[in-house]
Amino acid sequence: MTYNDQYELALHQPEAFWDAEAARLPWFKAPQKIISQDEHGIARWFADGEMNTCYMALDHHVQNGRADQVAIYYDSPVTDQKRAITYQQLLEDTALFAGVLRNQGVEKGDTVVIYMPMIPEALVAMLAVARLGAIHSVVFGGFAPHELAVRIDDVRPKVVVSASCGIEIAKVIPYKPLLDEALAQANYPAQRCIIFQRPEQTAALQEPRDIDWQQAMTKAEPVGCTPVSGTDPLYVLYTSGTTGKPKGVQRDNGGHAVALNFAMRAVYDMKPGEVFWAASDIGWVVGHSFILYAPLIAGCSTVLYEGKPVRTPDASAFWRVCAEYRVKALFAAPTAFRAIKKEDPNAEGLRHHDLSALTYIFVAGERLDPPTYDWISEKTGKPVIDHWWQTETGWPVCANLMGIEPKPTKAGSATFPVPGYQVAVLDEAGQPVPTGEQGAIALRLPLPPGCLATLWQDHERYQRGYLETYPGYYLTGDGGYCDADGYVFIMGRIDDVINVAGHRLSTGEMEEIIAAHPAVAECAVIGMPDDLKGQKPLGLVVLKDGADITEAELERVLVEHMRHNIGAVACFHHALQVARLPKTRSGKILRKLLRQIAAGEAYTVPSTIDDPACLPEIQQALVNRCLLEPADLP
Repeated sequence: MTYNDQYELALHQPEAFWDAEAARLPWFKAPQKIISQDEHGIARWFADGEMNTCYMALDHHVQNGRADQVAIYYDSPVTDQKRAITYQQLLEDTALFAGVLRNQGVEKGDTVVIYMPMIPEALVAMLAVARLGAIHSVVFGGFAPHELAVRIDDVRPKVVVSASCGIEIAKVIPYKPLLDEALAQANYPAQRCIIFQRPEQTAALQEPRDIDWQQAMTKAEPVGCTPVSGTDPLYVLYTSGTTGKPKGVQRDNGGHAVALNFAMRAVYDMKPGEVFWAASDIGWVVGHSFILYAPLIAGCSTVLYEGKPVRTPDASAFWRVCAEYRVKALFAAPTAFRAIKKEDPNAEGLRHHDLSALTYIFVAGERLDPPTYDWISEKTGKPVIDHWWQTETGWPVCANLMGIEPKPTKAGSATFPVPGYQVAVLDEAGQPVPTGEQGAIALRLPLPPGCLATLWQDHERYQRGYLETYPGYYLTGDGGYCDADGYVFIMGRIDDVINVAGHRLSTGEMEEIIAAHPAVAECAVIGMPDDLKGQKPLGLVVLKDGADITEAELERVLVEHMRHNIGAVACFHHALQVARLPKTRSGKILRKLLRQIAAGEAYTVPSTIDDPACLPEIQQALVNRCLLEPADLP
């Protein structure tokens, strides 16, 4: 079927469409009730089906001829280790660790926090929790104790699974002291912690609370899969940047498996036996969906990479991994490619690696600006597929569907809605805006399988934060527009709009113009308070390595380009060169933090930040340019 055929079927006959997709998976009891409503009136998928996600990801494949196929390629340049783990080996390790968890009292419906680096044992722990019908909550390894503590208090785990340390490039980060402090702060600390001892640094264990992973495995017996219903939760994942009470996205087992299996085929054009690499972290939704669950459910091989796009050891790391494991589809965030472009603007490192197996490069996680799109496309010669989704949806909302009917690409666009999603662009009154005009991106209810149906233990917050603004719609929090051809353009978060003398202007559009300059590696535009105009834009610019241009000259050119492309109404006068931009560990620029700094407001350094040392440097740069008075510093 064509894209239009599938989209129309999912739109007008959703039960038939998703029933057929569910039938592709090995249920213990096939669902008859495809869509129903819960006590809150929220659509739920496959409520009467019985299944186990771990069974779909491992046991089924081992039983059907994939026992000796590689399930995980583990590649760790930071420890100089590589492993190829077969489906059979992964199943054995998972079943045994499920026995370890069961020995500590973990049962169906219990919660387990996983606080681990990018090592195979992290995936084993997630699968083992799912095998028991329990609920895992993965917290990014290395998160500060307070942030870990509030997540522990919210999910109240029976067990925490962790490791002795993580490794960031060449720096060993002890996890155990962070975990100990978090447990001391928590009101509901777990009674048992299982610690995987890494040779790079071992941890001191506190008996009887702490249990050695390796020793516990020698005393455990493997266990089978516990059946769960399609609407039983598989995991809780807290959205990045959370402050105060955390916001836990709750994912159902059934819809999650069906949606991911569909996405692997329809969006990513992946077939069983092929190699997929999502260059992310298990602490984020991309890691949950497309490092672990989707590739294994689809019978593919997945790459688990413990490294960075640069400095492990250099800017050719991605190309080396793709070549070595014959990766068919690479999925990474735009910031990864901007980092590569900054250090190797001519992609010299790419020439040394055979990328003949690499068919697609998928990009998501933040807006893919056209200059970065053009650079990836030009240097690799591969199709670059921008697609858009969120932690809350768990899988793509808009994409160019490589497995159904590839469409011509447009730089800056995530192409069309994926079958199952109805995308609307609304004004402040909830009315559709004209073609080409920007508004709030909303999804008409019901959401398709795989999306969140609630927040963990806080449905009122889900209702208030996502459903009340536009009745009948889910509010994504992103803004954008649709062009005359129906292509969807996501321009950034709704709050990334500045009001200059009554004119609402998109910072994403301004960033496009700045990023098009050949000397610019990456940039951010924020609104600064202005007594006359309310707000005025400020560009923060990181140059490519080796770029030879003064700040004054770059600013002059960018002001001229902004006036030419947007007009004098933009009031763009300042482009500040900085060494680094503050980002989360997943690569998203912390624009709210930048706005607070530029306004001279007090701010809290979030635990999600990758490099806090850049903040005082940016403050000083603002002072040096007289954009901020020293007396205004918090």
